[in-house]
Amino acid sequence: MESLKRYYRMDRRAIHLLRFFLEAYDGIAGLSTIDARAGLVVLHVAPGCEDEVAALIEEMQQDILLQPVEPPMEGRGAAEAGGLF
Repeated sequence: MESLKRYYRMDRRAIHLLRFFLEAYDGIAGLSTIDARAGLVVLHVAPGCEDEVAALIEEMQQDILLQPVEPPMEGRGAAEAGGLF
């Protein structure tokens, strides 16, 4: 089974916090930064861990900007991806 990709725009100063929490929950999701300046990240959610990741995101949204966004278009920067930013 393939991981599920979830895209978020977040406070760029908090990317390291999200990465830290995901690593603490060993194996539920990986995080890749697409555009650090824009705070655009993608979570690669492990199969069967969707509820755990959703709960973690919901908890973190109480303290930091963390908004789901549409995936950026191939070959275009985050700033050009349909006006996400």
